[in-house]
Amino acid sequence: MTEITRLFDFPYYQLDTHNLDKSLVTKYNGKWVATSTKEYIDKANALSRALLKLGVKKNDRIAVISSTNRTEWNIVDIGVLQLGAQNIPIYPTISAEDYEYVLNHSESTYCFVSDEEVLEKVNQVKGKTKLKEVYSFNHIEGCKHYSELFELGKDSDNQKDVQARMDAVNPDDLATIIYTSGTTGRPKGVMLSHWNIVSNALDSSERLPDISTDTRVLSFLPICHIFERMLIYLYQYAGASVYYAEGLDKIGDNAKEIKPHLMSVVPRLLEKVYDKIMAKAEELSGIKHKLFFWAVELGEQWEPYKKNGRCYNFKLKIARKLIFSKWQEALGGQLHTMVSGSAPLQSRLTRIFCAAGMQIMEGYGLTETSPVISVGMYKNNMFKVGTVGKPIKNVGVKIADDGEILIKGPNVMMGYYKDPEKTASIMTGEYFHTGDKGEIDKEGFLKITGRKKEMFKTSGGKYVIPTLLENELKQSRFIEQVMVIGEGEKMPGAFIQPNFEFVSEWIDRKKKSIGHTPEEICAAEDVINRIQKEVDKCNAKFGKWEQIKRFELTPTVWSIDSGHLTPTMKMKRNVIKSIHKDLYDKIYN
Repeated sequence: MTEITRLFDFPYYQLDTHNLDKSLVTKYNGKWVATSTKEYIDKANALSRALLKLGVKKNDRIAVISSTNRTEWNIVDIGVLQLGAQNIPIYPTISAEDYEYVLNHSESTYCFVSDEEVLEKVNQVKGKTKLKEVYSFNHIEGCKHYSELFELGKDSDNQKDVQARMDAVNPDDLATIIYTSGTTGRPKGVMLSHWNIVSNALDSSERLPDISTDTRVLSFLPICHIFERMLIYLYQYAGASVYYAEGLDKIGDNAKEIKPHLMSVVPRLLEKVYDKIMAKAEELSGIKHKLFFWAVELGEQWEPYKKNGRCYNFKLKIARKLIFSKWQEALGGQLHTMVSGSAPLQSRLTRIFCAAGMQIMEGYGLTETSPVISVGMYKNNMFKVGTVGKPIKNVGVKIADDGEILIKGPNVMMGYYKDPEKTASIMTGEYFHTGDKGEIDKEGFLKITGRKKEMFKTSGGKYVIPTLLENELKQSRFIEQVMVIGEGEKMPGAFIQPNFEFVSEWIDRKKKSIGHTPEEICAAEDVINRIQKEVDKCNAKFGKWEQIKRFELTPTVWSIDSGHLTPTMKMKRNVIKSIHKDLYDKIYN
């Protein structure tokens, strides 16, 4: 049986232990097309042979840019890695200028793209890079299709050379450079070795729910990010079939088609799913309306391990049958677990989805830690609402005197590419400084309390942790996004982007004479007053020095394209402050 020490060992291990007919499944032209474990490996080897013939050497860099997750990504990944070369994944949504920076900084020589939109951006900068050729996954006129490489590598006469390259790859060799989306400045290139990611996948495997060769996973979070990428290796190890969603907008449709058992999510997605469910509920009337909100209220009180007692559990059984079963049906009817990462999840949503029978496993990690540091698990009493579970095996966690979370273990990165000074600045001996603040309770559960850099002092010398206020405010259905400001100022303030869809429905329901454009909504006194009530409700839970004294509504929808958010949906605080300087001045001047 294959021993897994390098990333390309995962598919070979799967062949030895599970040999799936449906290892990776992608939808093309309206039809799900499965790739078996054997075909996956055969294609990766053909691609390796072709790259050898093209002169790809050990430590060459191959960039991969795909708008959606797809089988081709994995084939290229394994085909590149087993030559001792490195896969450089690039976020598809960043600008052409950032493409140029990453391609040049990584010194990439070949590039694989998914579609015309990505190709267009690459072509804008290709002449300023070291790229020798670009291959596409889709058939695009004027661009070489990646299947040409299968033809070039069809003859297996140099397979022995591929094998020699594989044998020469050590677990501690560099496997990938992942450029963090970065909330400020240029992206940093995080260097991860084969063993960084392999150890993390193997050490995380103990936290997986029971998985068999019949388990279906729906994948849609960007595979270019280490969170989803590591999980795909982990699913290959566990023997689950991975189905790639067509896109964020098709998740519901795809879930109904394939009936997944497991998927990874980010909090923003769960918030949107919840908001849509609640919007539909507003259309109900009479007994249906009462039953729905009774079930939601019940869900908000949920505690794990049946701690609420027999009476509560009897009511929950009724709620699941009458109401929550419909929630499950909307996601295929067989979804039992969702892995949540990337940002803090509201405890209220954890409770409601768990009450609905869809267990949330909230985890914590960073690109620099490959990524998992800790994650919850329902069995063995390793689940606690409001925490990110307990640290996984072989990962050491300690809390510094100032509350910062420090990490050591085989998952900690090799360093930042071409930036030894930055690397040295975040290491103390074996420990990596996460920049996050947290605490470990007496049962060993880790709780994230804020971001060290995002904490600020008002001019009165009082500390404010903006994320605590923001997470509280985002529980309001009137609020889509919020950023708390006030560093060095006399009091905290906030930029708020209303949930325009919900506010429009509210305007109609209340028969208000207000226009429905974002500008009209943000200028309306009734809307401002209604959101003030949400702010007042939030303020009541915090000390006087932390309370938001003034806020301004932003008519701009915060998105990746608008520059407000990173590709992983984190706020670019400095950018947002700069974009809305007029509103900042309005609050403080």
